[in-house]
Amino acid sequence: MARRQRVEAEPAYVLHARPWRETSLLLEVLTLEHGRLALVAKGARRPGSQLRSVLLTFQPLVLGWSGAGEVRTLTRADWAGGVPLPQGRALWCGYYLNELVLRLLAREDPHREVFLAYDAAVRALAAGEALAPVLRRFELAFLAALGYGLDWPHTVAGRYRFEPHRGLVPLMEGESAPGEVVLSAQTLEDLRAGCWSRPATLAEVRALTRRLIDHALDGQELQARRMLRELLE
Repeated sequence: MARRQRVEAEPAYVLHARPWRETSLLLEVLTLEHGRLALVAKGARRPGSQLRSVLLTFQPLVLGWSGAGEVRTLTRADWAGGVPLPQGRALWCGYYLNELVLRLLAREDPHREVFLAYDAAVRALAAGEALAPVLRRFELAFLAALGYGLDWPHTVAGRYRFEPHRGLVPLMEGESAPGEVVLSAQTLEDLRAGCWSRPATLAEVRALTRRLIDHALDGQELQARRMLRELLE
């Protein structure tokens, strides 16, 4: 039998909400210490419910809940404020982040680094930062937390082909790799330094994260990615 849980105040974000029975909402949330959870917000759809204006996506919240089993009951929801809603293409990037977490992060699998990376990405999108670096930073941090991180070569030189089951494989001088994800030594150095000013680095890392995500999803496509393809490509 599942142990009954009571949490009083936990930093969280709402990833998705849908109607639940007549007056409630079923929430998927990402939390700092407890990972992704399903919570039912009882009465949240009633006219005049204070929860309606609080349980918004891309807003830092403090949540409380209680109960046992797969779906817990929301007992507290407070706005932790200060972040405007991302606009335009940044908003679609936020939907992409949410879908990525919903599809790849199992419920009740805590990863503080995922929450912190998500929080940083949402704030960067809201602040109007360049979209591509924001997405790549989050993807790399998220995938590393799930066990899809890169094993860095001891010395960096030349070019490397990425293979999902082998990692980075050095290419011989003059060797071609058509259709493969190839990273230059400069791209790897940029990643280590957190430098995103070089267009070639952004392009190569984008190809890398796409390959990793496709591998993790086992060929399934993200709906938000189709929208981003139209908006950003």
